[in-house]
Amino acid sequence: MNTHAPIPEIAALESALADLAGAKDDWAQSPDAARIAVLREIRDHVMQVAEGWVDTAGRHKGLPAGSRYLGEEWTSGPYALLTACDALIRTLSAMPGKAFLTPLRKRQTATGQLAVRVLPQDLRERVLFSGVTAEVWMEPGITVDTLPDHTATAYDTPADGRRGKVALVLGAGNIASIAPLDVFHKLFNEHQVVILKMNPVNDYLTEYLEAALRPLIRLNALRIVKGGGDVGGYLCNHPLVDEIHITGAAATHDVIVWGPGPEGIANKAAGTPRITKRVTSELGAVCPTIVVPGPWTAADLRFQAEHIATQKLHNSGFNCIACQMLILPKDWSLTEALMGQVREVMRALPPRPAYYPGAEARMSGFAAHGTQAERFDRGAAPACVVVPVDASSDPSFTQTEVFAPALSTHEIGGTDPADYLLRAIRHANEALHGTLGANILIHPDTIQQIGRRRFEEMVGGLRYGAIAINAWTGLAFLIAACPWGAFPGHRLDDVGSGIGFAHNSVMFDRPERTVITGPWRPFPRSILHGRPDFLPRPPWFVTNRRQHVIGRLLTSFQHRPRWFKLPRILLNALRG
Repeated sequence: MNTHAPIPEIAALESALADLAGAKDDWAQSPDAARIAVLREIRDHVMQVAEGWVDTAGRHKGLPAGSRYLGEEWTSGPYALLTACDALIRTLSAMPGKAFLTPLRKRQTATGQLAVRVLPQDLRERVLFSGVTAEVWMEPGITVDTLPDHTATAYDTPADGRRGKVALVLGAGNIASIAPLDVFHKLFNEHQVVILKMNPVNDYLTEYLEAALRPLIRLNALRIVKGGGDVGGYLCNHPLVDEIHITGAAATHDVIVWGPGPEGIANKAAGTPRITKRVTSELGAVCPTIVVPGPWTAADLRFQAEHIATQKLHNSGFNCIACQMLILPKDWSLTEALMGQVREVMRALPPRPAYYPGAEARMSGFAAHGTQAERFDRGAAPACVVVPVDASSDPSFTQTEVFAPALSTHEIGGTDPADYLLRAIRHANEALHGTLGANILIHPDTIQQIGRRRFEEMVGGLRYGAIAINAWTGLAFLIAACPWGAFPGHRLDDVGSGIGFAHNSVMFDRPERTVITGPWRPFPRSILHGRPDFLPRPPWFVTNRRQHVIGRLLTSFQHRPRWFKLPRILLNALRG
């Protein structure tokens, strides 16, 4: 980042920073009731711009009008922001005595840790996320009795004694709600005012975010600016900026912290960062999905193939949490059948472009590193590159996030599910870059065979910030109460998937991971097998034919919950 080149926007940047610096203590000292009023006002502003927001995002991503994939823009855009507003209102409304912790179910895991259930919390979440649960596992040593001492401690200081800070949030370019949700974390969890620099890839959202977040802008608690690396570098080094949060690539993080090129290498080796401000981050990973052998039926193979396709191709593959390595059981008789189903599912999907800059080159490079690269045809869309790898393969498959519609597979031998799962977890922990998210697809009977307690101990050995069992870790991003970030322990000089957590509307100070559990079978097959799970094909699945309709309806329901709206949502869910 060249901080010496002239920046045309410098006067506007200085004005924005001056406004924020002048208001930072006012925001830090604002009472909970005032913050709740701001959030309620934001909810209405979000709905006023939601339609234009979604249409604009879809157009820039090359989606035709009426595309099913617009459902992704609804759920990961306006809907996600509305749910965050509501979750923060719930926490702030019960802040005295931290009463918001009282109704949350708590238990001790097989690893001896405290787990707090954050989904479902009410009847509508039980209906809309039927069969899905989310638990936050605390760091070892946290107990039920000490949990309040490690939750929302930023609010332990009386309001009139707080001092504010100015935070720079460097927004992501792929998912629309990442930037505003990162802004919310700084504002409400840490009492910091924010200058948000939009990513050039999606700065077309600026006018919608400015309209949606107008109450914060009016209070001088937020400013939104555009620009490239020169603007980002200028802001990172500005004396009025106290802290930085980045969602992006580890290479960008290292340039910010250590400096570019040879200077950065020398600084990192010497342990002398160029920036000494606190820097938090979410930086992606080579995220795995572990398929555990078991008594899968033909219907199971098809549903889980749709699941794998979703984990890879949601948002056309441009997700930091996308599955990049599919770990498969080599000696399972159904491995080939599962991959055949994945091919068929991808082939049947409506085409969409690989819109993110540089995708074609990254995909070509990914394929070139393999000796048996295969391309799963997607019609007019770029084929999904699938490369089988083994322990002797090029380390680029295990160490480099591809951020494109590309996937590697790695096979592990053995017929005992428990032994196989342990070796798969060891591979994920030791061979793959990053610790952001990991998925496990496992038949309920196989969990019973392993033993529920032993299985949970295995999950506890998987060192990732989000783990999904028969679900996708993308849900941990969507559910506002879940802390979102890498497994704790990364450092500035070995940043991995990042440092710190965002989202986290319950404001846990020492979370270790989020564990999402989903239903093995969709409704109505779930009922036929004795499970009271009423979730049909999930609306976030790329195969859901009605997700664009469901996304709009869910957003409307979240804004104004009315039970008479539910039948239409459920009808479209069944048709999806």
